[in-house]
Amino acid sequence: MSEENKERKLRWYVIQAFSGFEKRVAQTIIEHIKIEGLEEYFGEILVPTEEVVEMRAGQKRKSERKFFPGYVLVEMEMNDKSWYLVNNTPRVMGFIGGTSDRPAPISKKEADRILNRLQENINAPKPAKMYEPGEVVRVIDGPFADFSGVVEEVDYEKSRVKVSVLIFGRSTPVELEFGQVEQDK
Repeated sequence: MSEENKERKLRWYVIQAFSGFEKRVAQTIIEHIKIEGLEEYFGEILVPTEEVVEMRAGQKRKSERKFFPGYVLVEMEMNDKSWYLVNNTPRVMGFIGGTSDRPAPISKKEADRILNRLQENINAPKPAKMYEPGEVVRVIDGPFADFSGVVEEVDYEKSRVKVSVLIFGRSTPVELEFGQVEQDK
């Protein structure tokens, strides 16, 4: 937080928005701040997302995934004007924490954890799917489709897993792409 933010007492608040409209809500809040001339009460407005990499048809594809779906983070000074602006934004269901008329900010530690996660992800996108050795998966594509197996190794660089599949009563290690397996339910 900059010196200017300390002076203005900006804190991070979490608001709940209609799922799928988080970016639109953030944009609307930014527009309303400008229209109302309330820039002095607001800092950043974020929809926490992370870049994920997944394999589709043998191609690495990057996409964005929200890591708090349905929530928007707003850095603001809480007062009647700022509360009213945020609370009356279309598709906002309200603040999380505190009471409906006296919302509580998230702790500095929690805010820093979220901001650090955003910063880390800029440098290293995460795989869309996470697998762990010992996890049971089902093969959904290729010659071993409909077989279940146990994950032995995971290679996130190549988006591949080594799965031990039971074939003719024998455990056989098979190397597959992430897109060829799914977590067994």
